[in-house]
Amino acid sequence: MAEILRENPSFEFFMECWADDPALRIVIKKLLAKFGQWGIAIVDGMLVEWND
Repeated sequence: MAEILRENPSFEFFMECWADDPALRIVIKKLLAKFGQWGIAIVDGMLVEWND
């Protein structure tokens, strides 16, 4: 849904999904690669927020 709407669901939502289901990590990685403007990156297997 986030990809269709191009809306950032929030860092907290991503963190919750990241911890809940390893299969969702694949989807999250693809979304974050596509929407870098959301300011969330994956560093050493962890999600981090970054600012310009």
